[in-house]
Amino acid sequence: MRLIGAIKNVAKRHWPALSIRTILLATFVFVAALPGVGAVALRVYENTLVQQTEAELIAQGAVLAAAYRAAWDGGGGSRALSPEPPTIDLRTDPVLKPMPDPHPAGLPDPRAVRVGRTLAPVAADAAAVTLSSVRLLDGRGVVVAGRGDLGLSYADIFEVRRALAGQPATTLRTRNENPYGLRSPLEWLSRAVSLRVHHARPVLAGGHVVGVVLLSRSPRGLFVGIYQDRGKIAAGVVLIFLTLLLLAGLLSRGIAKPIRDLNRATEQVAGGQVALLEPPATAAVEIRDLYGNFGAMAARIDARTRYLRDFAAAMSHEFKTPLTGIRGALELLAEHEMTLTERRRFLRNAAADADRLALLVQRLLELARADMAETRTGTSRLGNVVAGLNVEGMAVTVPVDGDVPIDAQTLGTVLHILAENSRQAGAATAWVTLEANAAGVSLRYADDGPGIPPRDRARIFEPFFTSRRAGGGTGLGLPIARSLLGGHGGTLTLDPDGSFEGGAVFRLALPKRDG
Repeated sequence: MRLIGAIKNVAKRHWPALSIRTILLATFVFVAALPGVGAVALRVYENTLVQQTEAELIAQGAVLAAAYRAAWDGGGGSRALSPEPPTIDLRTDPVLKPMPDPHPAGLPDPRAVRVGRTLAPVAADAAAVTLSSVRLLDGRGVVVAGRGDLGLSYADIFEVRRALAGQPATTLRTRNENPYGLRSPLEWLSRAVSLRVHHARPVLAGGHVVGVVLLSRSPRGLFVGIYQDRGKIAAGVVLIFLTLLLLAGLLSRGIAKPIRDLNRATEQVAGGQVALLEPPATAAVEIRDLYGNFGAMAARIDARTRYLRDFAAAMSHEFKTPLTGIRGALELLAEHEMTLTERRRFLRNAAADADRLALLVQRLLELARADMAETRTGTSRLGNVVAGLNVEGMAVTVPVDGDVPIDAQTLGTVLHILAENSRQAGAATAWVTLEANAAGVSLRYADDGPGIPPRDRARIFEPFFTSRRAGGGTGLGLPIARSLLGGHGGTLTLDPDGSFEGGAVFRLALPKRDG
């Protein structure tokens, strides 16, 4: 197990980044090539079997030719010999018609007849052991020893003519009979099952052809060869099977298993459990990207879920207080006798709570619109937007004017919220400074108010948090402003450095737009 674990760790560290297209293409190409490779392998193997038969006939013919020459001249003659490899090729060599019947000829060479009588037992023993047909011919192609064809001539057939000319020859011929019988219906796949290999070798003595050794034999059948070489072939089959298992594992590790894990994680997210997954090292490139996108989506869903949970709790608390006041006032008015002054006081309190509820509902609608607002493209002139602000008791100035990569309506709403907060905090003047940088544009908003207490700075962007609840504050202005900027790719943050008079300072960062 440790060894398997170590191998897996090494594979994960060095695994190349493969795309689904590459994995599937490699698998399909390999599987599609298997039949062709198998067919080629069978043809090559069958051709090897035929060449093996030719090599055996060459060796047998060389021995018989040497014995023929020795019997002819008493062993006195010799000639230079060289290795003779098989040359038959099933793919290119023609297949001749079956061996024609010999025709009658005159009397054979008496000297060759004596040699034939001498070598007849040797030829018979060789034929019995090798299952080949052996004929010994004289210098004119007439049979002097062999299978009952004594006195008949084979001088007209192609391979004997070549041998009489001094060149050994091997041919492929169709055979009329099947000595092995048709043992398997699959033998029609083998081309060599209906062929016979013929080999004619000249016997040279004194520089002249004094005889010919004519041999023929059926090659070993393809399926006989497969059975005899079953061990090697089984090893090849096992190797192919292991390769297919490797490809199946590649598909599983690269595609199927990561998708199953992602499916389970998706079910967990649907059930309310946020699951963050690390992309597998062996996964396909597209699957890794999908894991990254899923992780980002799950993180946003988790953040959104927590935001909605906290938002619902805060909203319930904010609505509960004015609703309790209205309910209490109605109960008192219904159950107690009051003077006109007392009734008006309770009615004013109920009306104030109702106004607060109406303001909260309006702010919630604005926050929802800010979260769902579509991004508007365009630019606006900062000075023109500030000039359009109408906040009573506040003077907003622009020391440095310029273009801002955001539409005028959104920018005006954000600045109006900031100015209204400044006025409620007691400020009378605010400055909006434009600063350009490589990333985009930054606006610095600063007022001359009392500033934000350090204890509240971490919570000012939380929905419903406000330090001016008694003055009608809802705590939704800054969340609305931040949502509006976030929809345009911008951010709204509190600058901790303070301002000119120690007031509040905010940073509005807007990214650079293409074009």
